[in-house]
Amino acid sequence: MKWETIVGLEVHVELSTKSKIFCACTTAFGGAPNTHVCPVCAGMPGALPTLNRSVVACALRVGVTLGCAITRYSKFDRKNYFYPDLPKAYQISQLYAPICRDGHLDIVAAGRKKTIGIREIHMEEDAGKLIHDPGSGNTFMDYNRCGVPLLEIVTTPDFRDADEVLAFLDLLRETLLYLDVSDGKMQEGSLRADVNLSVRPEGGALGIRTEMKNLNSFKAIARAIAFESARQIKVLKLGGVVTQETRRWDDDAGVSLGMRSKEDAQDYRYFPEPDLLPIVIDDPWLREIKDGIPELAQQKRRRYIDELGLSEPHAAAITAHKNIAGLFESVSKKSGQPLEAANLITGAIMHMLNQSGTLPENLLIDADKLSFLILLVAEGKINRSAYKEAVEAVFLHNVDPEAYVTERGLLMISDGHLIAETVRDVLAQNQSAAADYHAGRTKAFGFLMGQAMRRGGRSCDPDTVKKALTEALQRWVPIG
Repeated sequence: MKWETIVGLEVHVELSTKSKIFCACTTAFGGAPNTHVCPVCAGMPGALPTLNRSVVACALRVGVTLGCAITRYSKFDRKNYFYPDLPKAYQISQLYAPICRDGHLDIVAAGRKKTIGIREIHMEEDAGKLIHDPGSGNTFMDYNRCGVPLLEIVTTPDFRDADEVLAFLDLLRETLLYLDVSDGKMQEGSLRADVNLSVRPEGGALGIRTEMKNLNSFKAIARAIAFESARQIKVLKLGGVVTQETRRWDDDAGVSLGMRSKEDAQDYRYFPEPDLLPIVIDDPWLREIKDGIPELAQQKRRRYIDELGLSEPHAAAITAHKNIAGLFESVSKKSGQPLEAANLITGAIMHMLNQSGTLPENLLIDADKLSFLILLVAEGKINRSAYKEAVEAVFLHNVDPEAYVTERGLLMISDGHLIAETVRDVLAQNQSAAADYHAGRTKAFGFLMGQAMRRGGRSCDPDTVKKALTEALQRWVPIG
């Protein structure tokens, strides 16, 4: 029997607003435990929420981009559950009137195009974070994350393997970055996914699903899908029944573990949130949102190829992160040299990013300084070796490139008389190599060129030296 894996996702996206969804507390990551908290997000009795308009705008930007129908009269609901990470014992979310419905995202996985349905997108507040201390066996509670605004993007069960899931998440993360609604940092919990998975005989009825919660790396998601799929198939082959449950993924052990039976909507006793008014999305606001959608990565890639002449690999590498694309556009415009800018960024800059362990979103480098160096090399004022050295100095130490190349004597010498004199000296001191060249041993030219460049220093213009050496060899006669 051939088995088929069916996967649907619930993707939780932390929004990059400055304040939380229902209060003015900061959303900044990394504060000391329980320092980004007020009576509202701590769930104190009598504290009333106030909706952050920016959160709604972010939801609309995502919904419009993913082709969703926008709910013009949207509401919040209370999702009730008792757990230490939710101090008021309920979460403000959306069940009955989510802000976005019925969208899609087109992906390419393993060379195949596929449309993944978006069932809904709803807004909600995040819960806190439990910190387990293995030494003492105690669990500590950090409420800083309570009230951080979330979008939950719920797909239809259209995925059939991990490749499709990862292609979707990669494209979704890229889209969120370009829309400037989330930083997408999975390592900080800004993007995490619940994986709903079932198996069935190919073409059969849908099986019973399990849910693996809060997976926050592509590697963990791929491993979890492979394990849980194999586990369920084994249970069914042995005549067992898959239990509908929530499972925890243990990435160190590489296994999923049962936590609790899977809840349905009625288990949460949803009811309309009494402390928040409905959200009315009128035509002017929706038109403003649509007009403000920026150029996305796929559109940039096409433009870079069609209008700027970049290769597909260069265009793909540059647009893989919004910050890198922004740097390219700035350097390309300031220097007027898009191909050279692309070569620089996909070559030296990305190499140094990898070497230094710097994430693309944390890259800070002066586009004006890079543009200045590009113009120097394009105009033949410095050679490639000096260009590479100066770019590295700008990346590592933010030097003034003009002062750097001047103080280190990197500006190329193109004085024809001086270079011709250098070439004559080299030929006089390397008669045998010159004779070898005239005897048809062309490798001798490379040796002589190297000697001339070494004697003239790295500031010599290689093209001028090559031309002078060629002309001198044509006139050369042995001494004596």
